[in-house]
Amino acid sequence: MLLLIPGSLYAFSVTLFPRIELDASFAQLLYWITSTGTAPYGIATGIVILIACYRSLPRPQFLRLVLAVSISMAATLSLNHFLKPFFAEARPYAALLAQESLLNSDDFYQHNKTDKRAMISTAVEQLQLARTDINLSPAIKGHWQHEVGYSFPSGHTLFAVTLALVVSFYLLLAGQTLLPIALFSWAIAMGFSRMWLGMHWPQDVLASTVIGGIITGGSIALMHLLTTRVSWMQKLSANG
Repeated sequence: MLLLIPGSLYAFSVTLFPRIELDASFAQLLYWITSTGTAPYGIATGIVILIACYRSLPRPQFLRLVLAVSISMAATLSLNHFLKPFFAEARPYAALLAQESLLNSDDFYQHNKTDKRAMISTAVEQLQLARTDINLSPAIKGHWQHEVGYSFPSGHTLFAVTLALVVSFYLLLAGQTLLPIALFSWAIAMGFSRMWLGMHWPQDVLASTVIGGIITGGSIALMHLLTTRVSWMQKLSANG
């Protein structure tokens, strides 16, 4: 289900940016969705989800969930940090600015973060003069200036998909369905927001969803292995 939408967009070479008014209420809603995965708000999102799980799961199951989430989040952060400079893919908004001859995307990514933010600020001001059909809300303009790293993979999507899958696994085992549905909807909306706001290409969201699934499987398997090992050692100690 998570792969269907970005996979279809990628297969049919459809891009979602720029297709909406970026100063409209809908764009603002997408910005707030994407903010749930942006530091430091992403930390708050994770805490709120864990609190909800604490109230829904038995204590042993909740502790396994917390450990699995910790393992998966460490893996996503590490992988995201490694893959972005490895693939060195420009973001859609940077490609748009380059298309309008307002930014040299090859040169842009060679600068430090402070200089890149200043360059985006200048380029965006020029874009709004050159393209009257593209208007950015202050929040989205600030988001472009803040997110000046490479595009691939989508860290926001990786975060949302991995967290949703790991948490949903343990909740579904406990017979909970409402929160997993909400988490899956949030993960899908996160991917949409990243594409619609010009932050990622469909292939970024698609690949991040696949990677998130792999990390989820690995984290749960490792958690199961650790739990089995601890139980075995406890039994051995009790028998000894």
